[in-house]
Amino acid sequence: MTVKKKAPQSSQLDGRHARSRSSRSKIVEAMLHLVENGDVAPSAARVAEFAGVGLRTVFRHFDDMDTLYREMTAVIETRVLPIIAPPLTGADWKARILEVAERRAVVFETILPYRISANLKRFQSSYLMEDYKRLLKAEVDGIEALVPGSIKQDLAGVRSLNVILSFQTWRLLRHDQGLSEDDSRRVINRLLTDALRQFPDR
Repeated sequence: MTVKKKAPQSSQLDGRHARSRSSRSKIVEAMLHLVENGDVAPSAARVAEFAGVGLRTVFRHFDDMDTLYREMTAVIETRVLPIIAPPLTGADWKARILEVAERRAVVFETILPYRISANLKRFQSSYLMEDYKRLLKAEVDGIEALVPGSIKQDLAGVRSLNVILSFQTWRLLRHDQGLSEDDSRRVINRLLTDALRQFPDR
């Protein structure tokens, strides 16, 4: 006589799912913490150690480090969405550009360690390279959407605005030159104000 195995109880399945979600969350939190605190390229073993899980558990939840970077990106984008989502309120395009500068300072400061980490690894990862290009395009598109059509003909001028308001410029000031957040804001504002004077108001 064949004895049928009992199906796992609902409570058992719920418990497994809860533990699985907990382990996944711990792994993502460990990755975020390590990067935020200066380990810009943590290994899977280091993430597992900090999360308090086995290395196999990391790769059971994430097929490779790219998958973990995807999850990290999703968490970071959720954090910055409330900053960038509200409509701009400036009276004209120049005022809105200055408003974007203020928002980007907050966003770039929030994502600084994570973008540095991703930039270091992007040459070894097709996902991170594509994400890098996506973010660059979003930066450019965000500025060009605010610039009046007649002014877009000044390609060098518009590109100068994109350089000033780029993450790379923020990283240069904050990370490479070691300026404080406030000093970096002042430099960006000075560059941007001088650049905007060269454009007509409409």
